[in-house]
Amino acid sequence: MKKIYACFTTDVIHEGHMNIIKKAKEYGYLIAGVMSDEAKAGGYRFSTISFEERLNLFKNIPEIDEVVVQSEMLYENVLREIKPDYVIHGDDWKKGAKSYIRNNVIKVLREWGGELIELPTTRNETIDRIDAQAKAKIAMPEFRRKRLKKLIELRPIVKALEVHSGLTGLIVEKTVVENENGTDQFDAMWISSLCDSTVKGKPDIELVDMSSRIRTVEDVLDVTTKPIILDGDTGGLQEHFVYNVRTLERIGVSAVIIEDKIGLKQNSLFGNDVEQKQDTIENFCNKIRAGKKALRTDDFMIIARIESLILDKGIEDALERAFAYVEAGADGIMIHSRKTEPDEIFIFCDKFRIQDKKTPLVVVPTAYNKVYEKELCQHGINVVIYANQLTRSAFPAMKNTAISLLENQRAYEIDKDLLSINKIITLIDRI
Repeated sequence: MKKIYACFTTDVIHEGHMNIIKKAKEYGYLIAGVMSDEAKAGGYRFSTISFEERLNLFKNIPEIDEVVVQSEMLYENVLREIKPDYVIHGDDWKKGAKSYIRNNVIKVLREWGGELIELPTTRNETIDRIDAQAKAKIAMPEFRRKRLKKLIELRPIVKALEVHSGLTGLIVEKTVVENENGTDQFDAMWISSLCDSTVKGKPDIELVDMSSRIRTVEDVLDVTTKPIILDGDTGGLQEHFVYNVRTLERIGVSAVIIEDKIGLKQNSLFGNDVEQKQDTIENFCNKIRAGKKALRTDDFMIIARIESLILDKGIEDALERAFAYVEAGADGIMIHSRKTEPDEIFIFCDKFRIQDKKTPLVVVPTAYNKVYEKELCQHGINVVIYANQLTRSAFPAMKNTAISLLENQRAYEIDKDLLSINKIITLIDRI
């Protein structure tokens, strides 16, 4: 009997899936692959049910003869183990980022003369409604909020990119590239106080209050599904921080990062060129404890940002603070540096990991931007935040457009550098 393989990532089995399953069964012995949470987190929509529940969905379908786990986004290892005569898939992966996975399947099947059979993807009003409901579900606060913690468990490194509006949120949500592992994308979004202030034309001195910051968060929440990490600056007064934490938790933000400085906010990359004062360990630990006590779930993360390296106080001071903050309840440690090489970051992380193997480490490689993500992983770093690149790329482009319009006294010359209206319309979803 011919062996058939079909892989699924869905949380809900609808008519379209059953059409593929029934057609695949006509060819012989049907093996259904269920993609693991680890593999799915790398390029597919995040699950809202457990992996065991997804497995059972397919074990209860009579047309399926066997269910296996596909532990990688690419099919090659599972295909070489099974050696199916046919792989069955919908025809909706011929274009776009997932075409790389398709081409890899075709290449591997050639090794033993296997064949890819692509069936027309079923689309109708019911399926569209089910898909829309699934997307809406993962955007709900109770599902989105917990996703960052889960991603830290599943991903070699969680990648967050700065957003400052609904439109930039959509860019992070929808940008996918092909690579040797299948596809890659950003896992989370970082809402920076620097960028939030800059797009409002105001200095980065905590002048933009939390109510305004939350409006930006809500704009992003409205049109995206990925987890949000908020730059909370110093966290403000402890009495204010506890209320803000509870608000952020309620609306579905996954984490807030607060820095151990006091006084007028100055951007960290100024270092000691401007007056900056670090909080005492005792006071900052009290703020962390108060924030943790205010929470209503275990999903929301309070991450402590250490400014010791920024202020030239050295690695030992940073380590002392890190261990104290973890003891006070911090869910992660962000270590910051303004050096152009990552050496002191790596030394800190290596020493921290000798004593603490578990607490997530977060870095922001703005100054030391030549470092690769794989190098960060080698030093036990869990989250990398690209903290301001979208804002920094947008301003030169907009200024160039303004200059061109003035110089040429018409819009024709700059049009070649602009995104078409059709592509903007495609980027923004309709309800």
